[in-house]
Amino acid sequence: MPTVSKVLNGRSDVSRATRAKVERLLDAHGYRRRTPSASRSPLIEIVFHELESIWAMELIRGVENVAKENRATVVLTESGTRHTPAPEWLPGVLQRRPLGVVLVFSTLREDIKRQLRAAAIPFVVIDPAGDPDPDVPSVGSANWAGGLAATRHLTDQGHVRVAIITGPEDVLCSLARLDGYRSAMAMAGLETDPWLMRFGDFHVQGGFEHAMDLLEGPDRPTAIFAGSDLQALGVLEAARVRGLRVPEELSVVGYDDVPLAQWSSPPLTTVHQPLRHMAEEAARMLLRPDDPGTAAQRIELATHLVVRQSTAPPKEA
Repeated sequence: MPTVSKVLNGRSDVSRATRAKVERLLDAHGYRRRTPSASRSPLIEIVFHELESIWAMELIRGVENVAKENRATVVLTESGTRHTPAPEWLPGVLQRRPLGVVLVFSTLREDIKRQLRAAAIPFVVIDPAGDPDPDVPSVGSANWAGGLAATRHLTDQGHVRVAIITGPEDVLCSLARLDGYRSAMAMAGLETDPWLMRFGDFHVQGGFEHAMDLLEGPDRPTAIFAGSDLQALGVLEAARVRGLRVPEELSVVGYDDVPLAQWSSPPLTTVHQPLRHMAEEAARMLLRPDDPGTAAQRIELATHLVVRQSTAPPKEA
């Protein structure tokens, strides 16, 4: 029993092999440590692989809204890659014993899931960056539908040469938005040109570099769908450098609808991804009476197009 207690409390003086064995036994027998609420820290922890992006701030605000309602404090942690937090994060969260953890990652390693469940720390994944495992509770949004709506808006305006700069190739939301783009092009009876389909990085510089390449030469696209508002800002800058007016000579659509989108020049047409609402739903899942660490509930929120001044029919249409 002393060894089991050490594992449940995240103590470091247990060998990796022994810890894994105890966790497997606890998981196999469905054991969940039940602790009085008074022993819980009034904390909700949100974990990112990077905190520099604008959409990260929207997620933080959503978690903070729910934390305030429940007289809890939000703890921010930066750890790991876009796919999973680093293992060094785990001992700290087991000692902090928060009310729950919101993770902005694609998935979680099996050993991390086992230890969080054994310690009765609920967790939920927010997945703008991926599609978590079936046993992981998550909140996401309709990425395919968003990609479809953005591209259909451009083809309905008469654009034929439509480019896309989506996100990283190993991130499922990037692929879903690309699939939505392909579907919209097919619905319009248009061929997809591989040269016009680019994998970006969701950041301004990536959008700028791809757009500078796309906008060089006479056979340039008349419209670009960027898989994030930050990439769209990079596209707007590339258009300025190339001497192209937006939307008269180039239409631009973004994705996310972060507050900055309406203040770009011109204001950005974009797909609204309900980031703050996603974070609020994730935080509420942690605080419900049922155990979200074992009930793999998935919530998918709708996206919709917000039309502003960065799109217009092509001049020849």
